[in-house]
Amino acid sequence: MLDSAGHAPVPPEVRSAFLAALDEGWADPRRLHTEGRRARALLDGAREAIAGLVGARTEEVALAPSHTAALHSAVRTVAQGRRRVGAGIVTSAVERMALLDAADFAGERHTVPVDRDGRLDVEAFRAAVAAPGVALAAVQHANGEVGTLQPVAEAHAAAREAGVPLLVDAGSSFGHAPIGPDWDLLTLDPADVGALPGVAVLVTRTAVRRSPVGPVEDGERWFPGGVSVPTALAAAVALQLAARRTPDPSLVSTVRQRVAAEVPMTMVAGPAEPADRLPHVLTFSCLYVDGEAVVTALDREGFAVASGSACTSATGQPSHVLAAMGALTQGNVRLTLPPDTAPDDIERFCDVLPGAIARIRQDAGI
Repeated sequence: MLDSAGHAPVPPEVRSAFLAALDEGWADPRRLHTEGRRARALLDGAREAIAGLVGARTEEVALAPSHTAALHSAVRTVAQGRRRVGAGIVTSAVERMALLDAADFAGERHTVPVDRDGRLDVEAFRAAVAAPGVALAAVQHANGEVGTLQPVAEAHAAAREAGVPLLVDAGSSFGHAPIGPDWDLLTLDPADVGALPGVAVLVTRTAVRRSPVGPVEDGERWFPGGVSVPTALAAAVALQLAARRTPDPSLVSTVRQRVAAEVPMTMVAGPAEPADRLPHVLTFSCLYVDGEAVVTALDREGFAVASGSACTSATGQPSHVLAAMGALTQGNVRLTLPPDTAPDDIERFCDVLPGAIARIRQDAGI
């Protein structure tokens, strides 16, 4: 299994926490009876634990039904709350499509370019946020497709100087790289580190102005209906486990080196230096090869990988991330390694890959 982006294997501790919470937190946490209060205590405990992991107050943590919902809510509610400032929303060119789509829906998107490694152009970003009428800026902490760590501290300083709140998407990086305090709104995707799907995190500093964009239900301003208490508790445990891990960048480094050396007509995307990228993410692109064909061929060999953009693969569209970097978009393969990936599996993957690519090219008459 070399494709864990947004759906990582569930650790035993997370499964145990979920099952225990099914017994203790099954009730509606909005009820006033004993069972309801017990469920509310578990839900509040999950939020408190998450707040402690990111250096926030418990009341600043909101639980969303999905990471996409968290990003949509952050963009739309800040755009609504700061509408008197203007409708401008500044983003990098390599943000998730969920965020780019939300920015297009909620305001006027201004896109900042990236370099060939996918790194934000800080000077262009500084100029963009300083322009009149900017309500929000968004920069991912790291790219979940090519692994590039973004200059979030510099972006936050520029946004703060301009008086613009900065939304940082850490859905692909929490548990893999230190997040830091340089954000005004922060999203996390617990499923990316082994939580059950159904809960994501949106943290908002108290000073950020937001306004609901829909009806408010039972005090839930941002995500009416709430979330499952057992799933929320499991999400908190998954994030706690991820925060204690020591990532190993050597496996991705091995793949980078061997792909570049052993697979002809192939481009490895993203920074070469481990310090500049996530330790578990890698994308490479192969000329004269269809990405889906590579996925199918490797699946027959027992390897689960992905192709296309992390957020557009289901549509079959080329990766907007690779396109923004000026990189090859044809025949791309994306790896996101789970924590328990064995070195032997990586070596076998690298042994199998050149032959698989060669056979696909041969079948295509290349």
